[in-house]
Amino acid sequence: MTTTLYRGGTVLTPDAPDATSILVSGDRVAWVGGADAADGLAGAADAVVELDGALVTPGFVDAHVHALESGLALDGVDLAGARGVDDVLARVRDAVRGPAGRRAAADGAPLAGSGWDDALWPEDRPPRRDELDAAGGGAPVWLGSADRTAAVVSSSFARVLGLDTLPGWRDDGVVTGEALRVAWGAVREAAEPRRAALEDLALRAAARAGVVAVHEHSAPGSAARRDLAALLARTAEPGSGLPQVAAYRAELCETTDDARDLLEELPGLRGIGGDLAVDGTLRARTAALRQPYDDVRAPGDRTGELLLTAEQVSNHVAAVTRAGVQAAFRVTGDRAVAEVLLGFRAAAEVEGVEALRAAGHRLGRASMLDAPALATLVLLGLTVAVEPVPEAAWGGDDGPAVRRLGSGRAASLQPLADLRAAGVPLAFGSGGPLTPAGPWAAVRAAVRHRTPDQRIPLAAAVHAHTRGGWLAAGLGDEATGLLRVGAPAHLAVWRTDGPGLPALGPQDGDPVCVLTVRAGRVLFDASGGTGRSAA
Repeated sequence: MTTTLYRGGTVLTPDAPDATSILVSGDRVAWVGGADAADGLAGAADAVVELDGALVTPGFVDAHVHALESGLALDGVDLAGARGVDDVLARVRDAVRGPAGRRAAADGAPLAGSGWDDALWPEDRPPRRDELDAAGGGAPVWLGSADRTAAVVSSSFARVLGLDTLPGWRDDGVVTGEALRVAWGAVREAAEPRRAALEDLALRAAARAGVVAVHEHSAPGSAARRDLAALLARTAEPGSGLPQVAAYRAELCETTDDARDLLEELPGLRGIGGDLAVDGTLRARTAALRQPYDDVRAPGDRTGELLLTAEQVSNHVAAVTRAGVQAAFRVTGDRAVAEVLLGFRAAAEVEGVEALRAAGHRLGRASMLDAPALATLVLLGLTVAVEPVPEAAWGGDDGPAVRRLGSGRAASLQPLADLRAAGVPLAFGSGGPLTPAGPWAAVRAAVRHRTPDQRIPLAAAVHAHTRGGWLAAGLGDEATGLLRVGAPAHLAVWRTDGPGLPALGPQDGDPVCVLTVRAGRVLFDASGGTGRSAA
């Protein structure tokens, strides 16, 4: 059993506030403490890593990832953080001329990318089809939106698939609905021979960001069950060199047999649901609201749409509870929150409150929560998995949230402090490819929430993005996600602007990951100045 001593830094542990060093033996933490004791242990360790003042934290857990789509963005056209239409077109031109464009052309596949959010741009629109044609030189191009509710496609891509004959087609090249389903199906089919490589690309990027585990949110529209099973098998052991995958599958169950059949085919499944959407998104104005959107531009429904009813939610929760696994839903608007919680309460009347609490069900996103909703979350023991970075991008006095909802409703989005005060368990995710894996960006967004009274302490934010992720998936023992003796050795080492914990002020940079360790096995090492010596 190999032992490694990391010494001479700051170790974030609940058991020793002044800890500077940590000893890992095999896959477990064997000791945490100060410099004097560390010097005495060095001679017995197989290896000693000199931290040179670096920060050691528990490894982070990304509670919402789509590995294939994230890999496509990294391999093709990554539009997360794009500043406008011109920026998108420049990225397309660069990609077409680069390795991704040449590979796509050789394979007869479209150049794929994702992550655009036109609500954040000065143009307030995605690129037009003619602009994409010019930037791509006539090549087939597919660019998915950040919230996965729309895409913009080039003329050549649309022509091959006959998208202009399908519901959801717009002449400017934007596709939604049926046209989007067909377009994404073609992208996915073209990517299938490289699925494992693309998923691994995304997971390696997560490891470089200090992430030791991800929650993969699989759905029939993006992966077959066998694809998810293969991903689980490939990442099951730390020796894979990849983060651990906690798998969710978005299939609606009506009966317990439905749930058990799914669990039999996917025995490593942590939850049934995940991306099981109760409503749409604020970007697309399809999140279900009690009061109309402030900026609806077209006649028709001004309050979004419900995709699931309380009855469907109740049947699913009851079936999944009886099957002994977690149910999970994605929900955004306040009307949708009320609907999904009505379904949970109906299931509790049949199955019992304690049965639901024991199952550890969860909601994803949950942007709009009021006091009655918080009370129901507490009563039923629900976890909330949020995505702080995209929520923060929508904030500010003149952000898209204010335009969509008005200042009052926008200020109440993602009430982290209220959730924490109520005792609702929290987990943080990136929504990848909605935003890149970058846990400190999420921590920063939480501690500097756009609404001051919803900010949470640094320690609480780090907990949500580390131990909170393990707890949300029902994984690990009582110490998983903590750096304490006996806990699994999941950790990350960071260079910071100063000693100790990062300040995360407006002028401070995020910590830079130099080492990621899963259960004692190194996933990523760019330690540079961090010294390593044989004992």
